[in-house]
Amino acid sequence: MKNNSTDNPTIVSPEKWLAARREFLREEKEFSKQRDRLAAHRRELPWVKVEQPYVFESPQGRRSLAEMFEGRSQLIVYHFMLAAGWEDGCRGCSFVSDHFDGALPHVNARDVSFTAVSIAPLEEIERYKARMGWKFNWVSSHGTSFNRDFGVSFTAEEVEAGQADYNFGLNKIGMEEMPGLSVFARGADGAVYRTYSTYARGLDLLIGAYNLLDLVPQGRDEDSEAPMKWVRLHDRYDHVAVAN
Repeated sequence: MKNNSTDNPTIVSPEKWLAARREFLREEKEFSKQRDRLAAHRRELPWVKVEQPYVFESPQGRRSLAEMFEGRSQLIVYHFMLAAGWEDGCRGCSFVSDHFDGALPHVNARDVSFTAVSIAPLEEIERYKARMGWKFNWVSSHGTSFNRDFGVSFTAEEVEAGQADYNFGLNKIGMEEMPGLSVFARGADGAVYRTYSTYARGLDLLIGAYNLLDLVPQGRDEDSEAPMKWVRLHDRYDHVAVAN
């Protein structure tokens, strides 16, 4: 199928438009079925017990990983890129995080809790969270090995080398913090288990704005070498559209 854009669209009769749309609907339905199969396979993955007694700093005081479940049986942790001394949080992580608050009442109703975790001290997290106007739980792993253990914090030597063990293999990294998401469950024995983690493009699933952009003729319209370079913190967009 021809790649359309707003500059050079293919114009057809209503009858041909309907025929093309019906043909594409078959592809969409197959994609939906494949996505359902992938989600089912994800739920069947094995679990691994979390042996380390992680403790985080929260606005309510020190809290263990188990306490982050807030009485529910499942927990999603977003590994937000914010290190000590950073003026701003990561633009990409902030883009992702703009989507959380509206979804969480529905997620909580399905026995799932959520928190973001960053290595920055809590006071720096709280300052940035207030600036962005977010309400979701966000705690500090400062002084713990949590970020390192879950593959999102790296040494100066790894950053200098430009690669490290990230996204389940040796991959390029550009800085000491990288994004990710991890899922945990409480077992029948009361222990905490890691059930899933995803990184890099696996986080696209969280970005509702991308789903909207994928519907329009120009799509995401991104630079293939730096796909998110157009993204701004939501308090730093101009009143007019921002070009790449």
